Amino acid sequence: MLGKTAGGLFWMFRYLERSENTARLIEAGFRIALTRPDGADDEWASVLQTAAVAGAYRERHGEVDGAKAVDFLLRDSANASSVLSAIAAARQNARMVRTALTREVWEAVNDTYMILKEELARPVRTRDLPEKLAMVRQQSALVRGALHGTMLRNDIFDFCRLGTFLERADNTARILDVKYYVLLPSISQIGSSLDNVQWETILRSVAGQRAYRWLNKGESSPMGIADFLIFDGRMPRSLRFASMKIGTNLAYLEKAYGMRHPCHDQVEVLTTRLDTMTIERVFDDGLHEFITDFLADIARLGGQIERDYRFLG
Repeated sequence: MLGKTAGGLFWMFRYLERSENTARLIEAGFRIALTRPDGADDEWASVLQTAAVAGAYRERHGEVDGAKAVDFLLRDSANASSVLSAIAAARQNARMVRTALTREVWEAVNDTYMILKEELARPVRTRDLPEKLAMVRQQSALVRGALHGTMLRNDIFDFCRLGTFLERADNTARILDVKYYVLLPSISQIGSSLDNVQWETILRSVAGQRAYRWLNKGESSPMGIADFLIFDGRMPRSLRFASMKIGTNLAYLEKAYGMRHPCHDQVEVLTTRLDTMTIERVFDDGLHEFITDFLADIARLGGQIERDYRFLG
């Protein structure tokens, strides 16, 4: 496969996953802000920082305002990572690799863009925000369904899935970080009712609330939730699950092309670290520090995949 085509598939699905995960990050910020109405603007400043768009927001709007932050994250074209910008970029990449996609996948992506462009044509009222965010998640699920239901399991599929899981690993880590490191107002709040509500909100934002309760018989704790979202290989948005899937799809490419690259070694190091680490050690060393290191590893891995498979030609 041409590197340009592989890159188009990879980034198409990175952007699709980014749009959904940005919507999930907005939901997490929205729900956590409701637990601290007096400090809502501070919460949104933290969400912007976690999404890595705080500087771009300040250049455009200055002081943080909740409504402006939501609009910037959801639909502002000046934000390349906004939901609407990401969907537009996914569609642009899909057009570039149209011949590598089934009709069903192309139509699902195109329909998603057209629907969300109309639904997000104007600022979203607070009371309508949960409905709009749910729509983003639903449209993302439709594209995934078309991919799984109609695409051959070949190198095309592998590059699509690499983009999905690299982006998912990055964003789940960011959602964890927005809770633990930034939003908690002080160490005295750890273990409080506010702390527990915010952890439950994080679970909800990654669609893990019910699964976690099934596994833990309704009992929850910050360490248990963090363990679930980092290390549980059964949870499809956990860091371990995403890392395992990256490794699996890279292994398929290694077999298909008969070549091993540095990215294969990098993902092995990453998955081994997750296999041997414990949540107790993570909390002892610092959850924020662990997440920062993980995000750096994911960024390096993504860059190495681009170089190894010559996305830029």
